[in-house]
Amino acid sequence: MDLDRALSISAAGMAAQSARLRVVAENIANRDSTGQTPGAEPYRRKTITFDNRLDRAVGARMVQVARVAEAPGEFPEEYDPGHPAADARGYVRRPNVDSLIESMDMREAQRSYSANLAVLETTRGMLSRAIEALR
Repeated sequence: MDLDRALSISAAGMAAQSARLRVVAENIANRDSTGQTPGAEPYRRKTITFDNRLDRAVGARMVQVARVAEAPGEFPEEYDPGHPAADARGYVRRPNVDSLIESMDMREAQRSYSANLAVLETTRGMLSRAIEALR
């Protein structure tokens, strides 16, 4: 039934956006996590990648998490000679997490989650009305 397929596709979209929100939350929680010793690497921002895969049981292409990886790039440095992770010059490498980017990612994930939830609720309502009509 096509309504079952719509429910499955929406649920897969919600699961993918939930995973994205978890990655964003981890990035925000660790935006100040530096190394503990000189030269130690700070927290590296994580990114999530999605993929469309055919679900043969449902008979539709559905979104799934392909992988969670670390973002490349340099770490910004901050002068803080009293920090335990300060190098010989007094600089500490900071995580490559930008709060603005994380906020935008979170907002986009929330909107995608809400859109999938609306489809799920609409489909469920259609199923309920179809069952009522059959009574």
